[in-house]
Amino acid sequence: MGQQAASILTVQQYLDEPPRPQAGRGRSAKTPIQRLIFFLASAGKLFEGLVIFMIGMALPLITEDFALSSAEAGLVTATSLVGILLGALFLGHLSDELGRRKMFIAEMVLFTVFLAGFTISPSLPVLLACLLGMGMALGCDYPTAHLMLSETMPTSSRSRTVLGAFAFQAVGAVAGATLAVVVLSMPNASVSSWRVMFGLVVLPAALVTVGRFFTPQSPHWLLTRGRVTEAEDALARILQVRGEKSAGVRLDALPASQRVSESYADLFRHDGSLRATILASAPWFLQDLSTYGIGIFTPVIIATALSDPFAEAADAQDSVSGVVRDSLVGAQGAVMIDLFLVVGILVAIHFVDRFGSIRMQIVGFVGCAAGLGIAAASAVVPSATMQTVLIFAGFITFQFMTNAGPNAQTYLIAGEVFPTSVRGTGAGFAAASGKAGAAITAFLFPTLLDGFGQTPILIGLMVCSLAGAAVTSRFRIDTTGKNLEVVHEVGQALPLTVEPDLYA
Repeated sequence: MGQQAASILTVQQYLDEPPRPQAGRGRSAKTPIQRLIFFLASAGKLFEGLVIFMIGMALPLITEDFALSSAEAGLVTATSLVGILLGALFLGHLSDELGRRKMFIAEMVLFTVFLAGFTISPSLPVLLACLLGMGMALGCDYPTAHLMLSETMPTSSRSRTVLGAFAFQAVGAVAGATLAVVVLSMPNASVSSWRVMFGLVVLPAALVTVGRFFTPQSPHWLLTRGRVTEAEDALARILQVRGEKSAGVRLDALPASQRVSESYADLFRHDGSLRATILASAPWFLQDLSTYGIGIFTPVIIATALSDPFAEAADAQDSVSGVVRDSLVGAQGAVMIDLFLVVGILVAIHFVDRFGSIRMQIVGFVGCAAGLGIAAASAVVPSATMQTVLIFAGFITFQFMTNAGPNAQTYLIAGEVFPTSVRGTGAGFAAASGKAGAAITAFLFPTLLDGFGQTPILIGLMVCSLAGAAVTSRFRIDTTGKNLEVVHEVGQALPLTVEPDLYA
C-alpha cells in the first residue's frame, strides 16, 4: 500500500482492512494484541458478575457475622452498586480525559486492593468502604473495557466481540454461585466462609492487573487528542504491521474542531446527543431495576421456596447451622438458574448481527416481563410444588431473556451511540444510570420483601420491563454493523437527521 493511499485512511479503515495481513491469517481474524485486549476486558466483566452476584450468596452469612439489621443488609448489597454508579459516572469520564489504557489499568489496581481489604474487613464501616471501592473500579470498567474493545476491533466483528466479553459477566455469576457451593459444602463451613469465597478471587485479579500493563492505547482516542505519531504506533502494534515505512500506518490529523473533548452538558444537546443519551440511559436504568433485584436475591427467594421445615426445626437451636444451610440451598438453586444467563448471552452473540441490537433489546424486555409474570403467578397457585415450578420457570425465562436482550444490548448500545471524544463520558453516564436503578433495588429489596412479599415486587418489575421496551422503540438508533467513524462523522455529535436506515 503506497504512502499516499495510507495517508487518507482513518483508524477504523485500517482496523477493517489491515495494510499487510500476516500470511495464513484472514483480515477479519484477531491479532495477538486484539486477543489479549479481549481476554483482559472479559476478565473485568467476569469479576463483576462473580463479585456482585456472590454478594447475594454471602449476604446471609455477612448478616449473621456482623449481626446486621434488614436496613444494614440492604446497605451491604447497595453499596457496591452505588460504587459502580460513581465509578461509571466519574472514573469513566476520565477515559476521555486521560485515555482508555490508563483507566483500564487503574481500575483493576483499585479493584484488587479493595477486594483484598474486603476479605479481611473487621467491621461494617470497613466492609462498606471496600465494597464502595470495588464498585467504583467495576463502574469504571463499564465504559473503559467496552471502548478498549470497540476502538481496536474491525467493524464486522465489533458487536460480537463486545458481547463476547460481556458474556463473562454471566460466566462470573455462575462461577460465583459454584464457588459458593464448593466453599459452603466444606465440613468446616461457617458464617465466616464468605471471606474464603472472596479471598479466592484476589490472586486472579492481581494477574489480570499485570496483564493490562501490556495493552496499547486506543488509536481512536490518541487521534482525537492530536497525537498522530502515537496513534500510528498504537495502530501498527495492534495490527502487527511493523516494518518498512511504505507498508506502515499513516494517519491524517483531525481538524481542531474534531479534537475538542466534550463535557456532560454535551450529552443533552438537542442535535441528536439527547436522543442518544436517552436511548443509552433510560432502558439501562429500567433493566437494572429488574436484573440486579432478581440476580442478587435469587438465592434468598430460592432458599425460602425450598425451605425444609424439618431441617429448620433441627437448626432451631443452632442459628449458624441454619444460615449456612439456607445459603447452600440458595446457592445450589442459583447455579441452575444463572446458567441461563450464559445461554442467553450466547444467543445474543449469535444473533446480534442478524437482527440488530435494538430489535433484540425490545424483544428481550418483553420476554423479561413474561418471565416475571410467570414467577408472580406462583402466588395464586395453591400447590406448593407448582409454586416452586413457576418460580423456577419464571426466573429461568427472565435470566435467559435479559441476557439475550437488554442486559447485553444496553451495554453494547451505550458504547456505540456516542462519538469518540465523548464516548467514555456517554457510556459512563449510561452505566451510572443503570446502576442507579440497581442500587435502588438492592437497597429497598430486603425491606420491601419483608413488608410486601415477592409478588407485588415482581409485578412492579414486570411493568418496568415493558417500559424499557417502549423507550427503546421510541428512541431507537441502530449502529449494528456500521462504521462508527461514518455514523459519528469522525468525532462529531450524532445529528438527528442521518442515514435513513440508522433509525430503522
